[in-house]
Amino acid sequence: MELRSFPQLAWRISVCAYIETPLGANIFQMNNSVIVGALSDFVSLLFPRPCLACGNSLVRGEEVICTNCILELPATDHHLEPDNPLRSRLSYRVPLKYGMACYRFSKNGRVQHLLHELKYKAHPEIGVTLGRVYADKMLTAGFMDVFEMIIPVPLHPSRQRKRGYNQSAKFAEGLSEGLGVPFSDHIMMRQLKTETQTRKSKLNRWENMHDVFRVNVPAEVDGKRILLVDDVITTGSTLEACAQVLIDAGSRELSIACIAEA
Repeated sequence: MELRSFPQLAWRISVCAYIETPLGANIFQMNNSVIVGALSDFVSLLFPRPCLACGNSLVRGEEVICTNCILELPATDHHLEPDNPLRSRLSYRVPLKYGMACYRFSKNGRVQHLLHELKYKAHPEIGVTLGRVYADKMLTAGFMDVFEMIIPVPLHPSRQRKRGYNQSAKFAEGLSEGLGVPFSDHIMMRQLKTETQTRKSKLNRWENMHDVFRVNVPAEVDGKRILLVDDVITTGSTLEACAQVLIDAGSRELSIACIAEA
């Protein structure tokens, strides 16, 4: 917990303690929404919460990412174009129903900043929030009852223990909440710890991903329409390796979604 969060916690504890008194309880019952809203505004004024994309202060009703950033992040709108270039590129190696990325990745842009905060700065809530945002866009575009299971690209257990969570699973969690589709981060596992892909050629990335993934529970995959999700797609080697394993395990229909396309 950051140091700046302790004063906010102290204020909240004080408010809760006051509400427990007879006078506080009576006032709270009279108009609890007004009081809570006013206290929340007061705390936010003294200890503003920053948007994790741009750094500006969040206002009441905003969580994690401000409304302005939600509207201005560079969207791909792949969900509106089934035969988009990303799906076409990925479908050369594995058959896909849909291939989608929420945003375009640009160096030093807000999307890159959000992904850095998500992966390296202990902000898993970013993944959940972006998942909910994209789920809302998908539902608006008619993606109802399209998928039966959401599966995130797994991290190696040692890397997940170090980070504390799988950033792709957090994105899957948000999509699951928004779409009303179950997700599981236990069906698939990464059985080999690969070297970083950043400085590898496309061919070397493919070789690096050989036999990396395994389906732990084939029965949960067999005959299912699956949405496989990841944080960022570059060459697509990781996603395609995962997709092939799911297809081999019996997935009836496979789609891919990620936070950003680099």
